[in-house]
Amino acid sequence: MAQAIGGQAVLEGVMMRGPRNWAVAVRKPDGEIAEVSCPISSPMARHRILRIPIVRGVVALGESLAIGFRALSVSANYAAAVDNPDEAEDAKEAAEIGRWTIVASFVIAIGFALALFKVGPGLLADTLPISNGTVFVIVEAAIRISIFVGYLAALSLYKPLRRVFEYHAAEHKAINAYEAGEELTPEVAQRYSLIHPRCGTSFLFWVVVLSVFVYAPFGRLSIQWLIVSRIVALPFIAGVAYELIRFAGRHAHSRVVMTLLAPGLWLQRLTTREPTLDQLEVSIRALREVLDHEGRLSPAERRVEVMA
Repeated sequence: MAQAIGGQAVLEGVMMRGPRNWAVAVRKPDGEIAEVSCPISSPMARHRILRIPIVRGVVALGESLAIGFRALSVSANYAAAVDNPDEAEDAKEAAEIGRWTIVASFVIAIGFALALFKVGPGLLADTLPISNGTVFVIVEAAIRISIFVGYLAALSLYKPLRRVFEYHAAEHKAINAYEAGEELTPEVAQRYSLIHPRCGTSFLFWVVVLSVFVYAPFGRLSIQWLIVSRIVALPFIAGVAYELIRFAGRHAHSRVVMTLLAPGLWLQRLTTREPTLDQLEVSIRALREVLDHEGRLSPAERRVEVMA
């Protein structure tokens, strides 16, 4: 079975990635679609120990964030470029942003997530007069889930993000059509669901939920140990959530599995909006680019792409 394709919405476009390559397609201000593709040099391909369950989830998360930052840089360059003859070169350079820039962005992103969804709820719960450790963990979990859902709801109401959410849905529809073995055209992809079991929204939801079970044995801790425990446990929780999402992707046709994972799928309604055919065209272009570099397009499919 072919390895899964993943993706991410960017500014006026979509990034798609396979095991060995990623590509981003962006609708430029002049209406044309620009593409940039790059190979992936994954440490998991070189070190067997990084491919064991849970550990591979942590590595995959780091890779996804790094590629995501590069794809956003590419899309920002193209989206802002108007009649710039050097835009293609600028975009390719954006795809190769420095390692320390990625590290800094990674630290900022993880720091924000830790403060808002991990440490913050624990500190809020600590201000309440709760003596029972189990009750403390349950209350902390309720606060954490409320903050997470509220955060997504607030983003969904922010109008400037609407097009990003439309491209998010376009990414899902294109991948759903591909995994169903359908022809990759905007009209065909439009018929497919804007929900996907491997979505990052679902992943984040399960990171929040799984925290309850990981933190429960510790009960109520002092503030210092509460902060330390929430930070130290995050890689393990993320690794388990990755395995859960991976399992869901392999059993997407199981009604039982989809029912159990339904809450995470419902939340995707907050981060997706119905895309236009033009947006689906961009998503499919990125998907085709990755499939071509991964060697998954037949000669006939390549001819269709050339003619398009």
